Amino acid sequence: MAEKIHSKKSSNAEVKVKVEKKKTEKKVEKVKIRDIGIDVKNPPTEVCNDEKCPYHGHLKIRGRIFQGVVISDRMNKTVVVGWEYLRMIKKLNRYMRCRTKVIAHNPPCINAREGDVVRIAECRPLSKTKSFVVIEVVKRAQ
Repeated sequence: MAEKIHSKKSSNAEVKVKVEKKKTEKKVEKVKIRDIGIDVKNPPTEVCNDEKCPYHGHLKIRGRIFQGVVISDRMNKTVVVGWEYLRMIKKLNRYMRCRTKVIAHNPPCINAREGDVVRIAECRPLSKTKSFVVIEVVKRAQ
């Protein structure tokens, strides 16, 4: 009797594993990503229904592309991305370190967090201050 019960439990476990695999396969099939016109190494694997998402919505990308670090992610679907660059001062023949901060839309399928290295692309104005959207997470923060 003990063997039969054990075999039933193992068969149930196998059935559950098979069902879970089928569910994950269905999720993978449902992911449809629109071509945004830029080569992206890490496209999103999740599906979102955000209209302002370049992959699943109707947002077109144009203009400049930058890479920076997410400084803040406290706002809803918005991140602050910053990066440093050197600027030459001719009079002193020296370089000055400058910083730039840009507010960008963070779609739910990408979900960039503070400390992540991301690529952002220019798009139409999404609000008073947002004219960029996160297109890829290059490196996750640890």
